[in-house]
Amino acid sequence: MAEAEPIESQWYQHRDKGHRFQVLAADRDAGTIDIQHFDGDIEEIDFDQWAELEVEAIEAPEDWTGPMDDVEVDDLGYTETDMNERDWEEPLEERGRRNSEEEPEGG
Repeated sequence: MAEAEPIESQWYQHRDKGHRFQVLAADRDAGTIDIQHFDGDIEEIDFDQWAELEVEAIEAPEDWTGPMDDVEVDDLGYTETDMNERDWEEPLEERGRRNSEEEPEGG
């Protein structure tokens, strides 16, 4: 039934139940697939069980950190931390230049 191949780091959803999970590992030699459900539970299934699942590949949930314990904001990879002192001054300098380029009123 499963049309989707188990791909590591890919999120899937049960078509009938709507439960979401992520494939952590797919080991063809051992014949096992490790999955982590959105609630954090980890389960190991074999490829025969996978073939019986009605699942489809989906995009990662907006808050994909649901199953993760103790995730720090810095670990998410989308915070802007590469700013230096010059970066903080630029918006002020741009506004100052814009004000000085405008002609005075009534002049």
